[in-house]
Amino acid sequence: MARDTKIWRCGKHTLTFDRPRIMGVLNVTPDSFSDGGEHFDAQAAIDHGLAMLDAGADIIDVGGESTRPGFTPVNADEEAKRVLPVIRALASKGAIVSIDTRHVEVAKAAVRVGASIVNDVTGFTDPKMVEFVKNSNCGVIIVHAGEVSDPPARTRTAVQLDTSAAAFVAERAREAEEEAAAGKGAKRGHGKVLGGKLGIAVQPPLPFGDLPNGSAAADAEAEAAAQAAHAEEDAREVASHEEARVIEQTDQLAAVMRRSARRAEAYVSTSQLRRFTLPDSAPIMRRVMGFLSDQARALMHAGVERERICIDPGAGFGKSANEDVIIQRETAKMASLGYPLMCAVSRKRFVGTVSGVVDAADRDAATFGVCLGAIENGANIVRVHDVAGFAQFLNGFWAVARPQPRRAFVALGSNMGQRLDNIRRARDLIAEIPLTCVSNCSRIYETEPAYETRQSPFANAVIEIKTELAPLVLIDELLDVENRMGRNRTKSAKPNGPRVIDCDLLWMDGETHGGNKLQLPHPKLGERDFVLVPLEDLMHDPARFFRYEGVPVVEPEERIGHVVGELGSM
Repeated sequence: MARDTKIWRCGKHTLTFDRPRIMGVLNVTPDSFSDGGEHFDAQAAIDHGLAMLDAGADIIDVGGESTRPGFTPVNADEEAKRVLPVIRALASKGAIVSIDTRHVEVAKAAVRVGASIVNDVTGFTDPKMVEFVKNSNCGVIIVHAGEVSDPPARTRTAVQLDTSAAAFVAERAREAEEEAAAGKGAKRGHGKVLGGKLGIAVQPPLPFGDLPNGSAAADAEAEAAAQAAHAEEDAREVASHEEARVIEQTDQLAAVMRRSARRAEAYVSTSQLRRFTLPDSAPIMRRVMGFLSDQARALMHAGVERERICIDPGAGFGKSANEDVIIQRETAKMASLGYPLMCAVSRKRFVGTVSGVVDAADRDAATFGVCLGAIENGANIVRVHDVAGFAQFLNGFWAVARPQPRRAFVALGSNMGQRLDNIRRARDLIAEIPLTCVSNCSRIYETEPAYETRQSPFANAVIEIKTELAPLVLIDELLDVENRMGRNRTKSAKPNGPRVIDCDLLWMDGETHGGNKLQLPHPKLGERDFVLVPLEDLMHDPARFFRYEGVPVVEPEERIGHVVGELGSM
């Protein structure tokens, strides 16, 4: 919802939900259902993860084991080998990384190298996983993976071999012979009767081969065949149950997904009519919400803070299309539990069912529709494969449907040409950005050059803005301001060298972001005197404010780019 007050604490990060958060799916696997093998190489996975961050993902969910129906389980060592290099690289860019695993050994290693969230598809039913997360500060996602209604049992239809037709014909033949012998039979003719009744000229074929119809031999053969058929079916069922038992003993999740893949076989004939298009929602939601609530309470009882818990009804995990639709329609009920709620439906089978799209990779547009319905009913996080497409979709919807101006701070600096005029012009151009206004300005200060010290002193200021644009959309607008004012971005330009103008997005209300294009809060904010001193004109004690926001702020004597004088007002 637009003004959702829930928060989610994930390690050093705190997510708020004044807007929906996007989780990008990164499968480092050879066999995932829609993108298996595309990002199996570690560098390819890292590049794709960074691209999703730059396209609008707030979280990257990294998984090293496919859990599609009929998947092959992966041992913890192999899974860790796949995911750890990827998690380490993305976390180093400031990203919020989730590890999608059911193995406690993998979760521990992932958190150690930078993951902030443990996404457990088995819903923290493993006591070892509970023990681990209670002793960490990571966020947790409880997933419901299992059947939500009992499939109708297959009933065996009793088969009884019926020889009454053969007995009837034989009896009539004997009666005809007796009548003929007594001289009472009528003369036969075409279309006449046997014994005064309509007869048949040819005996119908019977299911006993060459054996005499209705004989004791026929009955014995039929009984033996029936017993053999029953024995064979019983043997198949015993084998099937034994296979299921072995699977459940070795890997319960694999068993659930195997049953999900075969579930259609368990239903009775479609000749049984139903009065409604979907099953009753009450028993389904009791199972899903009951499990999620129970597991959340169990985690809190173990010592996991409530603000660290997120819930996910587990679309596709042991559920039919009908059940998945019911669960999505009841999103508001799940949101009322009070935990951040995940909508993880991307490209799932039921999305293909309701949209008529067979190929999983082509289901993104339908995914967006289902996600929008979930967001409107209270979902806080959407887990998608096509981050760029969904970010565009969400930004367009949110700008029109959810008026939501948020505060942000932008640092301005110049040491070329007319420095003060450059800063004032940049301020005016920022004020012209759509859905954005400049609400306050600091004074302009003269500062020592930072990082690259062999250059002219800078003029620096900070402006406070209000904007309804998403952070990555706003940063594009700020880069456009720099380009319009002639900033040199060729290879010859030094990264921290002289510049006509520099526009840095420092902080934005409720936003945490990582990646190459944008990191929020600005990773160097706490060490820059030329930023913190102008901020004192706009807020009381900025060092204390940003420390509370989780930004390390160093003492004044340890900062770089010290303020040496005041140049005037904006």
